[in-house]
Amino acid sequence: MPPKKKGKGNNKKEKSKKSTTEKDDGLTEKYRRSALDVAVLKEHLALRTSITRQATAVRDDLRSQIRDLEQVLSQERSDMKDITTDLNRQYKSMETGLQTKVNRLEVSVDMLETQLAECQVQLKWEREQREKTEAEKDTIISDLQSKLDSMERECEKILHGCLDSLLSHLAETRLQWEEQSTVIHQDVKDTLRDFGLNPLHI
Repeated sequence: MPPKKKGKGNNKKEKSKKSTTEKDDGLTEKYRRSALDVAVLKEHLALRTSITRQATAVRDDLRSQIRDLEQVLSQERSDMKDITTDLNRQYKSMETGLQTKVNRLEVSVDMLETQLAECQVQLKWEREQREKTEAEKDTIISDLQSKLDSMERECEKILHGCLDSLLSHLAETRLQWEEQSTVIHQDVKDTLRDFGLNPLHI
C-alpha cells in the first residue's frame, strides 16, 4: 500500500512541473504574440502617420491651390467687373449717340415730309396753272386762227377785187395807149412824108 502512495506523490510533482512548463510556454506565446501585435500596431501607426503626413501635405497643397484659384477668380471677377463697366459705358455712349442720330433723323424726316407736302401743293398749283395757261393759249390760238382765216378770206377778196380792177384799168390804159400810139405813128408818118421821107425806109 505505501508504495502506491509514493507513486501518487511523484505523479503530482510531475504534473505540477508540466503545468508550470505549460504556463511558461503560454506566457511566452502570449508575449511573442503581444510583441508581434505591438510591432504590427507600430507599423500600422507608422503607416497611418505617413498617410496622415501625406494627407496633410496634400491638404496644404490643395489649400494653397484653392488660395491661388481664389486669387485668380477674384482677379477675373475684378477684370470682368471692369469689362462690364466699360461695356456698359460704351453701350450707354452708343445708345446716346444713336438716340441723338434718331432724333436728328426724325426731325429731318419731319422737315422733308413738310417740304414734300409743300412741293406737292406747289406742283399741283403749277400743273393747274399750266393746264389753265395751255387752255387759254389754245383758246387764243383758236381765236387767232379764226381771225387769220377770216382776214385771209377778206384779203383774198380784196386782192381779187384789186387785181380785177387793175386788169380792167390796164386794159383801158392799153386801149388808150394803142389809140394814142396809132395817132402818134400816123402823125410821125405824115411829118416824114411832109419832109419827103419814106417811113418804111427808116
